[in-house]
Amino acid sequence: MSEPVLVYEAEGAEQSGLKAILEFLGHPVTLVSTPEALDQSLEEAPPDLLTVVVAGETDEARQRELVALIGAAAPGLLPIVLFRPAGEGEPPVLLSYPSEWPLVQLPPSHEQLSQALEQARDGRREMKQKKAGRPSHLFRSLIGRSPAIQRIRNEIQQAGPTEANVLILGESGTGKEVVARNIHYYSKRRDKPFVPVNCGAIPRDLLESELFGHEKGAFTGALTAREGRFAMAAGGTLFLDEIGEMPMEMQVKLLRVLEERTFERVGGNRTIQADVRIVAATNRDLEAMVREGKFREDLFYRLEVFPIYLPPLRERIEDLPLLIAQLNERLEHEKQCSVRLSPEAVMTLSRYSWPGNVRELANLMERLAIQYPHGLVQVQDLPSKYRAGVEFDSSPVLQEELLAEPESNMAAAVTGSAVPQIPPGGLDLKSYISEMEMTLIRQALEESGGVVAHAAKLLGLRRTTLAEKMRKYGLSR
Repeated sequence: MSEPVLVYEAEGAEQSGLKAILEFLGHPVTLVSTPEALDQSLEEAPPDLLTVVVAGETDEARQRELVALIGAAAPGLLPIVLFRPAGEGEPPVLLSYPSEWPLVQLPPSHEQLSQALEQARDGRREMKQKKAGRPSHLFRSLIGRSPAIQRIRNEIQQAGPTEANVLILGESGTGKEVVARNIHYYSKRRDKPFVPVNCGAIPRDLLESELFGHEKGAFTGALTAREGRFAMAAGGTLFLDEIGEMPMEMQVKLLRVLEERTFERVGGNRTIQADVRIVAATNRDLEAMVREGKFREDLFYRLEVFPIYLPPLRERIEDLPLLIAQLNERLEHEKQCSVRLSPEAVMTLSRYSWPGNVRELANLMERLAIQYPHGLVQVQDLPSKYRAGVEFDSSPVLQEELLAEPESNMAAAVTGSAVPQIPPGGLDLKSYISEMEMTLIRQALEESGGVVAHAAKLLGLRRTTLAEKMRKYGLSR
């Protein structure tokens, strides 16, 4: 089962729709409509609570109350803010929430909410890692041995230590924010903030305030001054995701900041230094937009000092088994569930086009782990769209490619575990192998319903050999 989510919405108008979407995405939902109920629910929340979704709250005093309440009761969570944009002729919606809280416009799409939930999951993971004194795991969706992934890793390490602006290009779900975080990690700014901004998720009338901040009284509802993302990222990295969605008037203002390294808050005249490194990303063709007059050419060349292209998953399909293994490892660590895929199932998935790329693969693995916890998924168990028109061939050329290298073979995907690593203190190899052998024998017996002959066939052993091993380890059917 996926992590639970708390939803706060005072009016109740959005609760049923949000509950339906979140439950469709696999999250148990608790609905509350008052700060008191939210406080009590946070106090009683299970340890795997993913996030709090705050929807449609427009009162500034109540917004600040919610910020203080959640910060005190659940400091490790990254809440998600759902807001309804102002109508035509209305003043901008005032948002007094912290800048790092993901923003999603009402009504949310499944994809927008999924991305925000992934941000919340990343935020919770980073908080746990900081408390444990461990560095963040970096190359999450950059797992693989393909030439494309090796090129990307090399480019990250080249660009990271410099101050050059980086433009990350690639389809949705290819891991653009993962690359941006790695660039920040390899930079001299790694000890300073990494601040992401989704330019496509923030309405036009809020984007300038979000980026540069505003002064008290700058517009109707601006009762206090508020710093923007540039100030939040001071000394660090500002990640401008979906830069292709930025309106033309904001492109002009961003270009000025990049050229002069200064900015002013909305409604202010005090010049503030912009000591940030810019990493931008888009899934759109910016050069085509420049030709069509939809994106400023001078801004494009300012951003594209060091471009990095992320290939879609279908262009590096040889990485699929290792990605499956790595995603399984995350599921086991974070949700105590995993799933194994048969070789035929992995081969079938290798023929799918993956329009949603690694994000779609991650969603599929979580779905399969919920449906078949710790089980073995066969081709017929895959959702229909992943096996549409596929006839499995036991000896295709692609299978030879997938089985070419020990580190990138199908065994990792089938067993659901990545290549084992020797711990810093070493290990007792004999005990390790015995434990692994017992685990595999138990799995084979479970899959075969306790029939020793069938279990022996799954393990490639003679029945008598398996029976001897079972006696050795004291295992029963």
